Amino acid sequence: MTGTGRSRWSRWFVVLSVAFLVCWRLGALVGIPRRAEVILALFGFVFHVVFGMAYLLIPSYFGTVLSTDRIPLVHLVLAVSGTVLLVLSAFAVGPPSLGMLGALLWSGGVAAFVTALLWSIRDELRRGETGTASHRQAYEWVDRYANRFVPVAFFYLVVGSYELLARSTTLPGLTDGYFPRITHLLAAGFVVLLVFTLGVRLAPRFHGVPAPRALTAVVLPAGAVGPGLVAVGLSSGPVFVAGAVAEAVAFVGFAALYLVVFLQSDRRRIGSESVLAGVLSGVAGVTIGLTVALGPLAGLPPFSAAAVQAHLQLNLLGFLGLVVVGFALMFFPPTAGRFRGSNERTARLTIAVLVAGVVVSVVGQFTGGSVVATVGDGVVLIGTFGYGYLLTRLLVEIGARRAG
Repeated sequence: MTGTGRSRWSRWFVVLSVAFLVCWRLGALVGIPRRAEVILALFGFVFHVVFGMAYLLIPSYFGTVLSTDRIPLVHLVLAVSGTVLLVLSAFAVGPPSLGMLGALLWSGGVAAFVTALLWSIRDELRRGETGTASHRQAYEWVDRYANRFVPVAFFYLVVGSYELLARSTTLPGLTDGYFPRITHLLAAGFVVLLVFTLGVRLAPRFHGVPAPRALTAVVLPAGAVGPGLVAVGLSSGPVFVAGAVAEAVAFVGFAALYLVVFLQSDRRRIGSESVLAGVLSGVAGVTIGLTVALGPLAGLPPFSAAAVQAHLQLNLLGFLGLVVVGFALMFFPPTAGRFRGSNERTARLTIAVLVAGVVVSVVGQFTGGSVVATVGDGVVLIGTFGYGYLLTRLLVEIGARRAG
């Protein structure tokens, strides 16, 4: 596949993820059903940017290139249409078959994505190769170790997507079809694990500091085991507790790894503070989850619905949202543009607004203050428009330059 074609479809995935992000935050502000909000956030915003960047990064991290120039476009059409239909079904709009069609389209896109990438890296994966440059010997151990967990993330994606399809069809399910169980397989199993797996390679390169081996050796296995245990054991019992502990270890370990890299670096890339805020949000979110899991063992009263919602906000909006925004701005720095506002000050102000909005929203959710939470959602929406403007304008400009 040519570099131009690969980057074109990756840009489209990222642009569409921005559109889903705006829809998500508008919906959160006006109060749409929670399932519709989760689908817009996870399937729309997070997955589309992860898919787009995976087509660029994963083959290169194995020292090869994507072997097809057709699959990304097919996947893009299936992912967008599937997500839209799943959102509509969450609103109970249209016939009952709408959700089944959405799940079918989504799962078809996932099958194309996994097949294309695994086929592209099949030989390199078997030989244990990595695309680490010869002048980066200090990075090679972490790079090679991280590559082993890419298939694990793909496994979670396939299982979660199959369960989504089985939930709305006559296919036999592996679980009871409980929606939070499915979203946990997809969010924690695929997205979070892939963030950890790619993050231990991305963060060191952006900051010029190798990732600590010891932390990497802890984060990735814990991040690989935890989601499966939580999904199976949700929401009580020893399996659930073991999964919650494993995920807590992974989140805390990744936050420590990023802090080491961030503090030792003399570089301050646009977006690095957003990633830092995101990993700290993840630690706070997983702390609530761990407390929920361990609370009954200590005789503590169950967490309120507001606290559980704060856990969701910290993980989905705080961790995934801010980390995705941060890495996206590192890859596509607005300072590379030639449009109004394409400067470091605007980008950092946008990040500050997003972080402030997340904090206010989570405080409102945790304390049960609906007005405070609404104010926070409004601030996040302002930051979302700023991020969307900077990223979309830059990507459109990049596309125009290459087309010319």
